[in-house]
Amino acid sequence: MVTSQDIKQRLEQALNAEVEVIDESHLHAGHEGAKSGGRHYRVKLKSARFNGLRTLARHRLVYDALAEWMKKEIHALAIDSTEELAEHPAKHSTGN
Repeated sequence: MVTSQDIKQRLEQALNAEVEVIDESHLHAGHEGAKSGGRHYRVKLKSARFNGLRTLARHRLVYDALAEWMKKEIHALAIDSTEELAEHPAKHSTGN
């Protein structure tokens, strides 16, 4: 069985992201997916890998990282993704 911690570790490694995973399965008790053992999760991610990407591209990266679990262990996944803004390097005078 996949746990929230498993998902967190996988996304941290795959996307070099800050990750929060919330198991929302209790909100879907009696739902068809819950009957088959699939769980409902919400993930909140912040990653430089998302910089410049539209929402769909961000979500594809998340789904790719979790692909093997999306077949059975994860029935539903809500994704909240944000860019991590890189710090701008200090400008150096070249003296030219």
